[in-house]
Order: sequence, then structure tokens, then C-alpha cells
Amino acid sequence: MLDLEDVRTFVEVAESGGLTQAARRLDLSKSMISRRLSRLEDELGAQLLARTTRGVALTEAGATFRRHAETLLAGAEAARAAVAQGEEVTGRLRVAAPLSFGATHLSSVLTELAHRHPRLEIQASFSDRVVDLVGERFDAAIRIGRLADSSLVARKIATIAAGVVASPGYLAAHGTPQRPEDLASHAAVGQPDEVWRFGSGPRALAIRPKARFQADSGQALLAAVTSGLGIAVLPTFLCGHAIAAGELSLLLQDHPIPEAGLYVVRPPPADHAPRKVQALTQLMLEHFGGEPSWDACYMARKAAEGQTP
Repeated sequence: MLDLEDVRTFVEVAESGGLTQAARRLDLSKSMISRRLSRLEDELGAQLLARTTRGVALTEAGATFRRHAETLLAGAEAARAAVAQGEEVTGRLRVAAPLSFGATHLSSVLTELAHRHPRLEIQASFSDRVVDLVGERFDAAIRIGRLADSSLVARKIATIAAGVVASPGYLAAHGTPQRPEDLASHAAVGQPDEVWRFGSGPRALAIRPKARFQADSGQALLAAVTSGLGIAVLPTFLCGHAIAAGELSLLLQDHPIPEAGLYVVRPPPADHAPRKVQALTQLMLEHFGGEPSWDACYMARKAAEGQTP
């Protein structure tokens, strides 16, 4: 039988890219991390991780298991929180979130949270600025990316993927790039000083696009690339529905962009989250845990077209 802590350890190692980083985040020794991973691989009868010069990398079996592991952990967390629902959630919840994600996905979650808990007051701040949770007295923040080591307590909700996208009209006029190096001859849509990264380890590649249109708003970039101004790299939570609708084409699928994560972070202590933060985390897991809807919609389109997800 799978041990949830072994599964959680595997996901943390896969997310952080190494045993040392995972040991620091989980406050465990590297030897304990290794024992948990070995026990999990023995239970599954498959090698999940391969050591590289830069840390560890997922095997094919590991990549497959990771998706199921995140769904398993999300379900366990939601079940644990559901059992504890007898206590009424009250007070004021101050939460910060990235602007684009807040406007497109988090607003409906916070609205539902307010309906579920009538005595809970919610104050949301949507900005791409990284807030100081302790200094600015936020109860929690939604973060997207790779978390830097800190004293904050983080709960991963979902994996965030990104894709290279362009409108069918742009591709018809300018051609379709076949490899990342081809992007140098195309117009780009992106944030100022943005770098597009492909692959990992020794084969990692960084591209600095020639941005014809720049903006610090994800929604502005989505509108620009959909209109045919150029090629962009966007998170699937922004562009997934446009891909599913055929408004954007997904390019360079054989050259994956490193995944990021969607997290709820909060101040310490690690072993005690306030009920209001637990309620937020539970609802985030219900909405986005496992395979988020923004990925499911365009994955379904790719499957219908006979492509491999």
C-alpha cells in the first residue's frame, strides 16, 4: 500500500529538482528522503527518478506517476479539510494573488468562499508584485512559479504548464517555427526582458525573443497574440481555452517549457494553519487540484485531433 508521506516526498523532489532542496523544504534529512523514495519505488516496482549532474530527473514512469500522485495528494488534502468543517470560519482573510490569475480564476473561488462562510470577511489584492506577507499582514498569498527557499509555508495546489502559441492567421502569414532557434526570425509578444526557456539540464535552451509588443499584463499579451501580432509563451491558465477554441495554435510541443507550480503560501508555523487559510486551501484544491480545467479543455482538443497529450 502506498504511503502518502512517501508520495508527498516524491512530488516535492520532482518539483524542487533535487534531494537537497526537497530535504530543506520538508525539514528532513537527505537520508530520510532517499529511504522514502526507495520505499515508494519498491512498492511501485518502477524507477521514478534518475540522477543527473544537476540533481534528479523524472523517468518516463516518474512523469506518469507524478500526475496521479498530485491528484492523490489533492484528494487526501480535500478529504482532511472536509472532515474539519464543523468549526465555523470567521474573521478577516487578507489574500494576495497575481493579477492575471486573480482576475481570470481566483475571483470566482473567493466569491464561493464568501458564500460558504457568511461570517468570513475577504480582502483580496491582485498584483504581480511579490508582497511581504508578514510585513504587510497578509494571511496568505497565491504564488505561481518556482518558490525560493524561505520561512513561508507552501502548499502546492497544481502544476502550471506553459506553451508557445500563435494565432492561425499569424502562422499562415509568417510560417510555423519547427524548433526553438527558429523563433529568432519571428515577431514576439511578451513581457519586458522576458526569456523563454526550453528543456532542462544539459540540453536547456534560453531564447530572448524580439518582442514587437510588450506588456506586463498576461491578459494584454493574450489579446495581442490572439490578434496575430506574433508568437508568445503563455501559461495554460491564460491560453488553454483559446487553444481549445482554435483561436491559438500550440507550437513546438517536442520542446517542452519547464513547468511551474500553483501554491498557497502563508506565514509560519508549519503545523498550524488558521481555519480561514485552511478553507481557502481546500477550495483551491477543489477547483484546481489534479488536472486543472484550463489544461483539460485543450488536452481534450489535442486528443480529438489524434495528438498525444
